[in-house]
Amino acid sequence: MPLPKRRHSNTRTRTRRSHDALTAPNLVECPNCHERKLPHRACPACGHYRGREVVKREEV
Repeated sequence: MPLPKRRHSNTRTRTRRSHDALTAPNLVECPNCHERKLPHRACPACGHYRGREVVKREEV
């Protein structure tokens, strides 16, 4: 397996890694129960998606 002839500089390594940072998930408000949820997914709190109940949730 080939190996690099010379060591990569710190700047070059850090430049490559500049895009590796984690980002917080984009959360939107559920129009039914106003909880925060991931977009394009059923609400884990109330089970609604696009105005209808798609997951049965029992009231607590």
